[in-house]
Amino acid sequence: MLDTGSFKKNSKLELEGFPYTIVDFQHVKPGKGGSFTRCKLRNLITGQQLERTFKSGEKFPVPDITAQDMQFLYAEGDLLTFMDVKDFEQVTIDTVTLGDSRKFLVDNMECAVLFYNGKPINVELPNFVELPIEYCEPGFRGDTAQGATKPATLVGGHTVTVPLYLDQGDILRIDTRTGEYVEKVNK
Repeated sequence: MLDTGSFKKNSKLELEGFPYTIVDFQHVKPGKGGSFTRCKLRNLITGQQLERTFKSGEKFPVPDITAQDMQFLYAEGDLLTFMDVKDFEQVTIDTVTLGDSRKFLVDNMECAVLFYNGKPINVELPNFVELPIEYCEPGFRGDTAQGATKPATLVGGHTVTVPLYLDQGDILRIDTRTGEYVEKVNK
């Protein structure tokens, strides 16, 4: 059982018969009345997000979720195909459940596929991925006195704000949890 006092980001809990992951939470202790926890939850099967408030001390069952390391092979329409590198078994997952995380998937990327009661339901990406810039406006010397930025579109379609000196083809390290630029990768 998972208690509200032990909530952490990415903790898994079962609510109303569905597995959820905690996206964000906040413990609140008002001056009057009992303390409570405000949570943003994401359904691991449908991808739907919801906000709930729980009384302090409430307990929730932990869902039967197992993570298996798999390799992303290809996307075909709305389906993503992953392969277990040990026994070469393949599974498919709908892109709707991944949401914006889909933009960070690169062919042959190793990720953890989540199985709920033996059925593949979602994918946990590595915390950082390296993606090349597909398109960005050129930056010119003298454009700024301070650190200015510009938008850049990465392979996969994700748009991120980067410093002016970066150009098309540069490889960037991106944090998949926030979607933000971390650093340029020298290769």
